Amino acid sequence: MMNRFLVRTAAVAFLFAASSLSMLPQEQGLLTQKAISADMALTMVRGALEKCRGDNYRISVHVLDVDGQVKASARDDGSSEVNYEVSRRKAYTALTYKRPSSEMEKSMANMPAGRIIPDTFMVGGGLPVKVSSDTIGAIGVRGALGSDKDEACAAAGLAKIADKLK
Repeated sequence: MMNRFLVRTAAVAFLFAASSLSMLPQEQGLLTQKAISADMALTMVRGALEKCRGDNYRISVHVLDVDGQVKASARDDGSSEVNYEVSRRKAYTALTYKRPSSEMEKSMANMPAGRIIPDTFMVGGGLPVKVSSDTIGAIGVRGALGSDKDEACAAAGLAKIADKLK
């Protein structure tokens, strides 16, 4: 008798679960996603390096993809290992918060400690790479004399691919 009850209960649960699946949206097929190509990432790195070298700064620069993975990076001659790591973290900050790291620097004073995501670096120099309102990556720079100058170099790198972000 107990076995029949368990079998019936399992059968009803199975039917309920199967009917619930039919309420899910129909299969959508493959997703299409915009992404930074390797060539675009390298172009951004070169653009940032050119701008900062022109201003006599030796920087490090990172370009991250939408998943926060390094797509391209460079550590110019004379740029420290610390600059290299910080440029990645600035890019990660811009990617994570979907806005320039300089904006995060300004709002950090009012942000509860629990809202600060690990591995971020809330100082200017990181910019999100956007297509419309979608953030598809980020660029971060460290090594110019001041975060505003880091951000100007990042903007120069981003400007090199602006026509491809439409």
